[in-house]
Amino acid sequence: MFESLFWIYIINSVLLIDHEIDSAYWKEWDLFKLPGGITGFLIIHLPLVFLVLYGLILVFQQTFSGLIFSLVLSIGGLFAFTIHTIYIKKGRNEFKVPVSMFLLISILIVSLIQASITIYLLLA
Repeated sequence: MFESLFWIYIINSVLLIDHEIDSAYWKEWDLFKLPGGITGFLIIHLPLVFLVLYGLILVFQQTFSGLIFSLVLSIGGLFAFTIHTIYIKKGRNEFKVPVSMFLLISILIVSLIQASITIYLLLA
């Protein structure tokens, strides 16, 4: 089951990182009123990308910490889908193009699968 989680973790990581690239295109710092513009956005993402990749190593090593990282990543994916859906429903035009919507829906599906596998492994 850990091997499945490893591959799901990779897939979700790629989807979330690609979503963050999309977020830079849409100037997400303006959407969420974050200070620092693109510079602040990129600085925030340095440790985030490091933690995502470090979590992948821990999942590969089949550690308890890896399960925690996996759960946090899946929750992050669910949060990304939810917050962007709320903004879209409020009439914002960011993330409404087909590729952005594909990423968000894929993140939702993969995050649900990842959370399910992770919780199963935590309870086993």
